[in-house]
Amino acid sequence: MHPLSVLNKEFVARGFHHKPVGVALSHLALHVSCALGGAAAFVLTHGLPAKAAALVVMTLGNLGISGHTHTSSHNGTSPRLWVNRALTFFGYGIMFGTSSTWWWNKHIAVHHTTPNVIGLDDDVDLLPWFALTEEAFNTGGPLRRWYYRHQWMLLPLALALTALNMTRSSNVYLFAALRDPRRRRPLLWIDLGAVVAHWVLWIGLPMLWFHPAHVVGFYLLRGALLGFAVFSTAAPAHFPAESCFLPTEGHGDRGEYRRHSDYILLQTVTTVNYRTSGLGRLICCGIEFQIEHHLFPGLSYVQYPRMSPIIREFCEAHGYPYRTLSWWEGVRKSLRVFKHPKPVELALEAVRQRAMAEELPA
Repeated sequence: MHPLSVLNKEFVARGFHHKPVGVALSHLALHVSCALGGAAAFVLTHGLPAKAAALVVMTLGNLGISGHTHTSSHNGTSPRLWVNRALTFFGYGIMFGTSSTWWWNKHIAVHHTTPNVIGLDDDVDLLPWFALTEEAFNTGGPLRRWYYRHQWMLLPLALALTALNMTRSSNVYLFAALRDPRRRRPLLWIDLGAVVAHWVLWIGLPMLWFHPAHVVGFYLLRGALLGFAVFSTAAPAHFPAESCFLPTEGHGDRGEYRRHSDYILLQTVTTVNYRTSGLGRLICCGIEFQIEHHLFPGLSYVQYPRMSPIIREFCEAHGYPYRTLSWWEGVRKSLRVFKHPKPVELALEAVRQRAMAEELPA
């Protein structure tokens, strides 16, 4: 029996496949309350300190919704498929205007099967705007190389546009799918309805009471703050030097790459965990347990803290790397890659041996 199947069997026996829907939904209710309450407080309060505090509450709430919806998109919130899909359409579509079908394709179909694989995983392939690999960093003419040496200066602007760009890209994907009879299916129309509801609720209705420039300005500010927040929780799982970039060369197409790779090794050499406080754990909704999530993406994030020691012991017993950073260290190392790009690792087994030899602290 495959080692991961043995581990999964143990998780079934321990009840980790149980999805505590009530707990998860109570977390979501808190996040939504913070997001909407913070937005309302920003509009209703006066004075810079009060408005700044309201923006912090709103952004943390939005980040919590994003993390919670991420679990729902993996069918990890409820045992019922329709509940998970409804929560995904609510979180990504209605709250952020992001296409859920785009996310299911980009994140679940591509990222989770080829994490950190340059040329396949768009989460780490940011060309031509940013070169994150040594090879890309050193290629091109003098002007391009000069730009890449100074690319880190544009990072604040890029992070501010991250969430808004995801919305734009997802809508382009959605409308292209709806125009194509071969791809058109009922789920896309539900997706479109959620996105349209987003624009009505966040742009159309507010304009009945507020000046259009103020509505658009607040919407852009909300998206910019979410972009910084999402980077601070997502990047530490895949950008630090400990999470390797892998090539596609020598592995054929994406299907061949998956078929000939050790699945557990692929996930553990490209992901790292990071530690958070109790508040951070509530907001992240399991994103900080990235190794657990990549090995068992369909389980509830509520179970990850209990799963973590078992998976760590499993990895150590079977020679798989299991790395944990502090959150601050993860953010710092994620930012560093924009100034000092990482190499592309050519052999998974070599990465395993080096990672195990380093004996990184938990």
